[in-house]
Amino acid sequence: MGSYKVVVKRSVAKDLRRLPKKQVGNVLKRIEALGTEPRPRGAEKLTGQEKYRVRHGVYRIVYEINDEEIVVVVVKVGHRRDVYNIS
Repeated sequence: MGSYKVVVKRSVAKDLRRLPKKQVGNVLKRIEALGTEPRPRGAEKLTGQEKYRVRHGVYRIVYEINDEEIVVVVVKVGHRRDVYNIS
């Protein structure tokens, strides 16, 4: 499997500012890891959507995978209680 390009939406930068500073670095490492393995162990496809989520403690990283263009697009990062409220 080749390496995927990881693209982060602008809104994710705002999401990351809401996280505790101690967690931001770890979440960013997890996002980078999606480039080498876009479907890591523990990743789940969201019901009724073409998006996946991966857990990092109480935080969730929601992303889309485009296998034809070899791109992973990170859509949302946040606490598990409100990350799925994507409008």
